[in-house]
Amino acid sequence: MEYGFLLRIVLAGVCGAIIGYERKSRMKEAGIRTHFVVAAGAALMMLISKYGFDDMIGQGDIALDPSRIAAQVVSGVGFLGAGMIFMQRQTVKGLTTAAGIWLTAGIGMAIGAGLYIVGIGTTILILAAQKLLHSKINWLASPRTEQLSIRLRNEPDVLNLILNFLQEREITILQFHTEKLNDSSELALDITIKLPINFEIEKLLPLIQEVTYVTVVELQN
Repeated sequence: MEYGFLLRIVLAGVCGAIIGYERKSRMKEAGIRTHFVVAAGAALMMLISKYGFDDMIGQGDIALDPSRIAAQVVSGVGFLGAGMIFMQRQTVKGLTTAAGIWLTAGIGMAIGAGLYIVGIGTTILILAAQKLLHSKINWLASPRTEQLSIRLRNEPDVLNLILNFLQEREITILQFHTEKLNDSSELALDITIKLPINFEIEKLLPLIQEVTYVTVVELQN
């Protein structure tokens, strides 16, 4: 029987790894190993919750709740996912990854409970949903924020030239900071922008370098 239980853990880990591969291909925080461990661990906890106390059944006044450990997995994985959520460029990052970790644990629990079709079917559903939601469909897309670091010669009205350049391309300026460099012949401009839907940041860098007085353009990570 325990070999069958071990097979469930392996199968849960494989499903988790498949979801992790999709996340890794998009350069997300949690990849194959994290999703594999979460799914396999959740399956193990589910098996312990269901079958780990069989030897205690019927002894005295002992009453067991087979869902108790499984319930703790749900809250425990939520704590793991919270560590992947952070603020970057005035945008919350990591929500999808955190939700994916939580759902991966659910897949592991389902397979650990012997619900193979539910676990594998959910894995396929999530992969299909991620593929669809990351496709270039206008009504699914959302604006992105980026931060640029620009160095330019200290000339009259040069800042307005940059700001107008961005606004003409429907790029919203969320925040900017500028200061003179030590020799006062150059300005350093740090600017946070919101790009239009489906606007590719790679197209912005060569364009902005065509602006007079610009010497350096860098996209901040």
